[in-house]
Amino acid sequence: MSFDPAAIRAEFPILQREVRGHPLHYLDNAATTQMPHAVLNAVHDHETKHRANVLRGVHTLAEESTEAYEQARGHVARFLSARSEEVIFTSGTTSAINLVAHSLGNTFAEGDEVIVSDLEHHSNIVPWQMLRDRKGIVLKFLPVTNEGRIDLDALDALLTARTRLVSLVHVSNVTGAELDVRAVAEKIHAVGAKLMLDGAQRMAHGPFDLPTMGADFYAFSGHKMYAPNGIGVLWARQEILEDLPPFQGGGEMILAVTREKTTFAAIPHRFEAGTPPIAQAVGLGAAVRWIESLDQSRAESHLKALTGRTLDGLATLDKGRGLIQMLGPSGTQARMPVVSFSVNGAHPHDICQMLDGFGVALRGGHHCAQILMDCFDLTGTTRASLAVYNTTEDVDALLTGLDQAISRLT
Repeated sequence: MSFDPAAIRAEFPILQREVRGHPLHYLDNAATTQMPHAVLNAVHDHETKHRANVLRGVHTLAEESTEAYEQARGHVARFLSARSEEVIFTSGTTSAINLVAHSLGNTFAEGDEVIVSDLEHHSNIVPWQMLRDRKGIVLKFLPVTNEGRIDLDALDALLTARTRLVSLVHVSNVTGAELDVRAVAEKIHAVGAKLMLDGAQRMAHGPFDLPTMGADFYAFSGHKMYAPNGIGVLWARQEILEDLPPFQGGGEMILAVTREKTTFAAIPHRFEAGTPPIAQAVGLGAAVRWIESLDQSRAESHLKALTGRTLDGLATLDKGRGLIQMLGPSGTQARMPVVSFSVNGAHPHDICQMLDGFGVALRGGHHCAQILMDCFDLTGTTRASLAVYNTTEDVDALLTGLDQAISRLT
């Protein structure tokens, strides 16, 4: 479709409502995006016409549900330029990372090393700390630059022959900084380690050729890319999955169970124990088709312009006083539309509550990135995060409301 922000906005029914007497200016997309009619209709159609469990049934609804579920897997695989067998449905990014921490992590020995960074979401820190406590691995941290990027210059010193995995955020949920994946993949593979990426903040911004990027594992969530809650994906290279033990056991992931042993199903089903999130997967499939329908070049330009408008507006409000501290790259290159800032003397929650009075939805706090906050000597920030349905009116409402909040709070 042609890229018309007003027309795109009209596809999202929730954006037609008002909040506290103002139009809704939804700028909390790094936490959860809204869903367009295409996704809502797909989920409604499935639940009202085809709802049944998958894989085992032979009645009509069961066969239709299974077909819809596997079609959704195919849509996601195409979006990633990957094989369907490499797409594992999970409940979200957190679940996907934990799957790797258990399945791959159980093959690690005491003294093996995992590298993460100070920029990571807690979902990409806590599972590895738990693995450290469970298996005695060594957990190392890459530092962060003043621009809020992972300090790749420090990687060489951390990589050793004992490094088994490097797990990094593709796009930061705080600074918006985008990782140069190809710059790190070759170094990581040179020592025989694998690369995992947390792609939760990247997937709303269009399809890409994942296999050629250099990652071995990739995790993301549907609710950050216009799909329902409770659905996510772990992608991994087929040759890795073939040798990886399953994390959870139960129904759906088996071929045969006897008193003596269990024979597991082929990939990807051996990693999908229990009844899966079927309607949510259907919604994710609809979401990736909807994203694919956008003019990706114009969508990127639109979001860069809005990000630049936000950064410039914050600098204008600051008036050179050093009152507003912005985290992340100063420009729009190699970053996604996530802008976090702190206001001296004002708590992020107070700012968010005041902006809610203008119909502006923001996020305040540590954003599940407390280590990063410690790096910048902050307890939290206010975050504005943009999606394709946002407009200049949303940004201007943020800046107008923030101007008044600063006057009252500082």
